[in-house]
Amino acid sequence: MARKRQIKLAAYLIGSGMHFTSWRHPQSNPVASIDVKALQKLAQIAEKGKFDLAFIADSLAINHESHPHILNRFDPVVLITALAAATEKIGLAATASTTYSEPYVLARQFASVDHISGGRAGWNVVTTADATGETALNFSREKHWEHDHRYERAEEFIDVVQGLWDSWEDDAFIYDKESGQFYHPEKVHELRYEGEYFQVKGPLNIARSRQGQPVIIQAGASVPGQRLAARTAEVVFTHWDDLEEAKQFYQKLKSQLKQFDREEDEFHILHGISPIVGETEEEAVRKYNELQQLVDPYESLRFVSGYMGNVDFSKYTLDTPARKVEFPKVNSIQSQFNEMKKIIDQENLKVGDLYTRFFGAAKRDGFIGTPVQVADEIEKWFTAKAADGFMIQFPLLPRDLDDFVTHVVPILQERGLFRLDYEGDTLREHLGLQVPENRFVSKEKQFSTF
Repeated sequence: MARKRQIKLAAYLIGSGMHFTSWRHPQSNPVASIDVKALQKLAQIAEKGKFDLAFIADSLAINHESHPHILNRFDPVVLITALAAATEKIGLAATASTTYSEPYVLARQFASVDHISGGRAGWNVVTTADATGETALNFSREKHWEHDHRYERAEEFIDVVQGLWDSWEDDAFIYDKESGQFYHPEKVHELRYEGEYFQVKGPLNIARSRQGQPVIIQAGASVPGQRLAARTAEVVFTHWDDLEEAKQFYQKLKSQLKQFDREEDEFHILHGISPIVGETEEEAVRKYNELQQLVDPYESLRFVSGYMGNVDFSKYTLDTPARKVEFPKVNSIQSQFNEMKKIIDQENLKVGDLYTRFFGAAKRDGFIGTPVQVADEIEKWFTAKAADGFMIQFPLLPRDLDDFVTHVVPILQERGLFRLDYEGDTLREHLGLQVPENRFVSKEKQFSTF
């Protein structure tokens, strides 16, 4: 009998919270982004709430428009290694770029964390969104590659990484002290990858983990991003403006799985939300307003600028119709920019409306309210098949995470929508994903051993 569909939950951990001004709140720890004990505590709270995973984002360049917690923070792979030491069950996902990394190094790093955590690692694959083009200058390049070019490289990059993760068969290492045989030579395989972007011999110098391979996570919604996700991803992070748009995207993306011989239950779509919970709706709104009152309008617009082509909003008054702003060509998150432009035109937004309208941690929506109201909204999106779960970007940490775990999770559990406890130890087990077969075992061996 098929198992009942259940909500998947990911906690987006970023310093003192996703809201641009969270660091200024009286309850916040403004140095949380480089306070490892504070970040470990957040992961422990999420684990108490039986979350599937804790998620760490990244960027490889900063400027004066950056979110405060992007300006000063840990490398994500290093951080999830520290989080692994402070937790036992929760999955741990880190962001790493296919545009500014090398496959062998990245494969080794994530395989290492997967072993250290006991099979709880996930890799959030990004091609690096960069509206300003400044990232390239940190990597000895003159300019940031074009969108489709980045995805072409990403296609090869993932293939190389996953091939390297299969270098060793699961029973390759025997550690036979009597015979002096450390491993079976015939059970280790060279990848010998030859592509347009990469030529990688292998093998990787670390075995497969308990879950076989780290879980692949992505967030691309463009046409190349959807194709890459349908072919390779196991979790996709999305953020749509309303339920109907989310449903359409859900159906469109899931329908693409068949061409890659994949099933829908191998692929989870998580919608980004920013809940604030209060005993009453009025209290939740008050908590929201406390954060909004800390926002300097032009400071928040510098943050918006990073998503819309590095626009100088200081040239415009706050009541200027946003459709009059001169937006340059964006070589960043294409789908997000297109969605924002469409809403600007449809709703005739003013410049001063942009931050609050577009960014989840600053939006008044159905996810701000009492525990029951927030649970109802989550259930509505889930049962409508607009999402398989939620990437939760808490506006103020640890307050909003703690409130969600204490008050909303029990309601979802009572309704049978969310697990009462972990039923396994690995991230794949939490997500209901199979351990992937080793490609060198599942087919005739096509590559020589070393």
